[in-house]
Amino acid sequence: MTGARRHKAFSYAVTIPFVILLGFPFFWMAVTSFKPEAQVYDPTKVWTFQPTLANYGFLFHQTDYLRWLRNSCFVGLMVVLITLAVALPAGYALAPLSGRVGRTMGVGIFLTYLVPPTLLFLPLSRVISKLNLEDRLWALILVYPSFTIPFAVWLLMGFFKSVPQELEDAALMDGCSRFGALVRVVLPVSLPGILTVVIFTFSLVINEFVYAITFISSATNRTVTVGVPTDLIRGDLFNWPGIMAAILIPSIPLALVYNAFLNRFITGFTGGAFR
Repeated sequence: MTGARRHKAFSYAVTIPFVILLGFPFFWMAVTSFKPEAQVYDPTKVWTFQPTLANYGFLFHQTDYLRWLRNSCFVGLMVVLITLAVALPAGYALAPLSGRVGRTMGVGIFLTYLVPPTLLFLPLSRVISKLNLEDRLWALILVYPSFTIPFAVWLLMGFFKSVPQELEDAALMDGCSRFGALVRVVLPVSLPGILTVVIFTFSLVINEFVYAITFISSATNRTVTVGVPTDLIRGDLFNWPGIMAAILIPSIPLALVYNAFLNRFITGFTGGAFR
């Protein structure tokens, strides 16, 4: 066996187990979502069962699942816009700082992202109460940037530092203003970092649970992460087919987006690592 074939065989031997391990949850969710609820716990019906779309019909017609999806998308898009509006200029302004001051500010900003939500939801609930935003999606839109902006600023600081200063200087010499150089030169070059911020911010918002269950009480204003466990779990009764269907529907688009932008996502995380 030649060296190329051995390398190819080794690559398959390493990759295939990871593909099976990572893909099995999606496969199992899909299989369970088509099972009748009465056959979920039947050991004789693990693979031999009668597929049904009743679980999807239950989600769409007997729960507020579609509203939960709309709420999650609305909150996610608004938080992404707010995060970009704050993090882009902040990261661009802080990127030129070097030495101990720059490193200290970068670490300090990132440390605010690491503060656990369980320590913050009590004081933030007081803020939400004062602003009369209880049980409103705008409460989440106001709170979520408290942990998305620090990470985005820290990430963009590192990425903006990796952009060659000569590119911006050339744009300034050609007559661009500082803002024009940012829009026409720096941002297009920094697109992998910006996409990383967008994808990571949206994923954080979609998966967040503590704030969503604390500030939202009515079923119509819930997001997917709160609506699914609160409405599809009744005491000790778990509607597993409905839960799996509810999780599978948003998981597939997110997985496809991650796969489509995987190279840019990795570049965004590693772009500022070597400076």
